[in-house]
Amino acid sequence: MENSRHNEIFLPFIICIIFPIVFMLTTNIGVIRKTFSFLLENPSLQSFVTIFISIILEALPFIIIGVFLSSLIQVFISEETLARIIPKNTVLGILFAATVGLIFPVCDCAIIPIVRRLLKKGLPLPIGVTFMLSVPIINPVVLTSTYYAFLNNPYAPFIRAVAGWTSAVIIGFMISKLDKFNTRQAKLHEILFKERLYTPKNTHSIHEHNHEHCHHDHTCSCGHIHHTEKNFSALTLVHVLEHVSLELQDVGRFVIMGAFLSALMQTFIPRKYILSIGHGNISSIIVMMLLAYVLCVCSETDAFIARTFVNQFTNGSIIAFLIFGPMIDIKNTLMLCETFNLKFVFKLVLSIILVCFLIGLSFNFLKIPL
Repeated sequence: MENSRHNEIFLPFIICIIFPIVFMLTTNIGVIRKTFSFLLENPSLQSFVTIFISIILEALPFIIIGVFLSSLIQVFISEETLARIIPKNTVLGILFAATVGLIFPVCDCAIIPIVRRLLKKGLPLPIGVTFMLSVPIINPVVLTSTYYAFLNNPYAPFIRAVAGWTSAVIIGFMISKLDKFNTRQAKLHEILFKERLYTPKNTHSIHEHNHEHCHHDHTCSCGHIHHTEKNFSALTLVHVLEHVSLELQDVGRFVIMGAFLSALMQTFIPRKYILSIGHGNISSIIVMMLLAYVLCVCSETDAFIARTFVNQFTNGSIIAFLIFGPMIDIKNTLMLCETFNLKFVFKLVLSIILVCFLIGLSFNFLKIPL
C-alpha cells in the first residue's frame, strides 16, 4: 500500500520533469541534428553502430529461443529426475553428463544453480562439474546459433561440440583425481555441507529458481507454486514467462556489453595492432580467452561475436573463445564462489584455463579450418 501511494505521489513529478525535456528536444530537433552532424556523419561511428546493431539483431532470436526452452526445462523437469537418470559411476557418469547437453538447452547463465541443486541431492562432484561445463556448449540452441554464425563452414557446430565435449570430459576426470573428497562418494552429500564444499550463503543473491516437489505442486524459491499436472494451465504459462523475463534480464545486458566491446575493438583499434596479436599462435589464444572471460556473453550468442574475429585471429583462438567463455567468465566465477569454497574454485578455474588453452593450441598446430 505504501509503495502504491508513493508511486501515485511521485509519478506527477516525473511527468513534470520529463515532458518539458521531450518538448524541448522535439521543437529543437534541427538545431540538435546540426550540432551533432559531425558525429552522425563520422564513418567510424557509422561502422561502430552497424557492427553493434548487426550483432544484436543476429543474436536476438537465439536469446529468446534459448531462454524460453531453458525456462520450460526449469519449470517442468525436476532435479530429482536428472539425478535419477545420470549414472553414479564416475566414468559412465562423466561421459553421460558430457553428452546429455545435446537434448538439454540450458545456457551457462542458468546451469550453475541447477548443478548446485543436483549436488545437494547426492550427484558425484566430477559428474556435476562435467554436466555444468558441457551443457552450455553442446546444447541444440547453441549449436544452431553457431551454424548460422558460421554459414561459410557447416562443420563449425560439429567442431565446437567435439572441442567442448572433449574439454568437459577431460576436466571432469581431472577433478575426480584432484579433489580428495571424491574418494568417499557415499558421503558426498554430508561432505558438501560439513566441509563447506557447498556453501549455501546468499542463495537469494542470484536468480536461482529452486524447485522442490510436493505432491502435484512445484514450489519455487521465488515464492511461486508451479503446477505440474498433465493439464497445461494458464498459471503454469505465467510462471514460465516469469522465468523467461528474469533470464532475459540477466542475459540481455551481457549480450549488449559484448556486442559493444566487439564493435569498439573492430572500429577504433587499428587493424595492424589486432593482426599482430591475432596471428600469434599463443598470444591470440590468451587474448581471446581473456576476452571471453571479461565479456560474459551468453553461450547462445557468443558465436556471432566470435565470427567477427575470424581472419583477424587464429582458428585455435576462436575455438578457445567458444569453449572457454561458456565454461567460465566473471559472472560464473562469482556464482561458483557462492557455491564452492575458494580452494576448489581455484582448482576448477585453473583446470578450465589449462585444457581450453591446450585445445586451442592443438587447433592452431593442426591447422583445422573454421
